[in-house]
Amino acid sequence: MSSLHPDAFISPEFLIREAREPWEMRGAARLRQQVFVTEQRLFVDHDRDDVDPIATPLVALSTLAGEPAEVVGCVRIHQAAPGIWWGTRLAVASDHRRVGRLGAELIRLAVSTANGQGCTEFHAHVQIQNVALFEKLHWTALEEVTLHGAPHAHMTASLPHYPAIRDPGAGFTARARRP
Repeated sequence: MSSLHPDAFISPEFLIREAREPWEMRGAARLRQQVFVTEQRLFVDHDRDDVDPIATPLVALSTLAGEPAEVVGCVRIHQAAPGIWWGTRLAVASDHRRVGRLGAELIRLAVSTANGQGCTEFHAHVQIQNVALFEKLHWTALEEVTLHGAPHAHMTASLPHYPAIRDPGAGFTARARRP
């Protein structure tokens, strides 16, 4: 896992794609453990649930010399009913949150991937402190709910703002914001 030192190297370019390699899936699981269990204390032992076996994991990968190096962001998506998709467990490593785009790029890949698979509605339960980001990305809050003891907003994405992606494994690159 990345160093938390403020002067730690942050890759200027990231790959945003479906996790297909075992090391990418292990990295996403470690990041979820770090964020949701250790940092936020939303879960006691782990955050795994019945969605994991059916979900598609998406990751943000830091790069080193242009090659994927480390999982620094993740989200999972799944189809809950025909055409009805959900995004869950969005996480960005604490020392990469200052990059400023990784969460938004993971959201873009999540909704666009579902759109490429016939999505008619895309939902998420968003922690209250992140609602403004989602609203900037063309999401609408439907209601406030409490999940795992924390306030969330049930939100839906405006699908026309997310062009279909048919191969999330190919993904795309994102550059870090300059300080």
